[in-house]
Amino acid sequence: MFLGLLFALTAGLMWGLVFVAPVMLPGYAPALLTVGRYLAFGLIAVPLGLALDRRALRELRPADWVEAAKLSLVGNFLYYLCLSAAIQRAGAPLPTMIIGTLPVVIAVCANHRNRVRDGQLPWLRLAPSLALIAAGLAFVNRDELQVLQAQAGDLRRYAEGAMLAIAAVACWTWYPIRNADWLRAHTDRSPRAWATAQGLVTLPMALLGAVLLAIVQVALPGALVPAGYAFPLGERPLAYVGLMAAIGLCSSWLGTLCWNEASQRLPTSLTGQLIVFETLAALAYAFMWHQRLPPPATVAGIALLVAGVSWALRIRPERPPAHAGH
Repeated sequence: MFLGLLFALTAGLMWGLVFVAPVMLPGYAPALLTVGRYLAFGLIAVPLGLALDRRALRELRPADWVEAAKLSLVGNFLYYLCLSAAIQRAGAPLPTMIIGTLPVVIAVCANHRNRVRDGQLPWLRLAPSLALIAAGLAFVNRDELQVLQAQAGDLRRYAEGAMLAIAAVACWTWYPIRNADWLRAHTDRSPRAWATAQGLVTLPMALLGAVLLAIVQVALPGALVPAGYAFPLGERPLAYVGLMAAIGLCSSWLGTLCWNEASQRLPTSLTGQLIVFETLAALAYAFMWHQRLPPPATVAGIALLVAGVSWALRIRPERPPAHAGH
């Protein structure tokens, strides 16, 4: 339990870096950051696989590689495509609020779905934890909520953005549950090798995405990349390449590795709640980048998130009766 908590915390610290990348590179479109991140992930996975996990990767069956490709496609590309499209349609506040429900949604789905394998966290004891996390997310996203309430935009675009954000939530609810299924079914396999495998199958997808992005840029200038952008590396090529390499190594490979380690040790209903570490890390990095202290509402939200996670860690799963699994 303690090691799983530490791995989940480290994964959150790594994933939080992704949220400050757009702030550090404001002139780069989400499509460029997405392709750059996963292209770096794939390129980094090649030497890592050869140096560290060659034997373990050879032991993976074709079905395992297919599963890794599904996880990468849904959890990486489809998730971020839906999220970025939702932001384009409805602006940032609405998708941010919907994506913020992920820790609660994953915990509820996993607690029901995996109750036979992992044991079930008693709903009455789990409810306060989920309520604290939900309240904390509401406080953390208070500014976004106020902007959302003040905006009076096209209702159709808002509805489309909401549906796309819900699709993004569905993608990243499916990913950690399905990823944990494979890891719990293959406890003899290396979580590090599984992270590397996902990076390797990400590489051809990222290359295809880069080619499509180039085609769209030629055919429809300004559609996905800002007009006047110096395609493909932009006005700050060293900063772009360096940051994508850092995120590809830390957020994609190391973050996935740590998440895999946590998923192999903890009930999925608990790891779902531990995604709040990503939110906390992203907030900390953003405030450090802007060199300012968080407002009182955000501090209150952080306290509620920490309290919710602390409450969840005290709950022990209960095994259902044998007949409940049939």
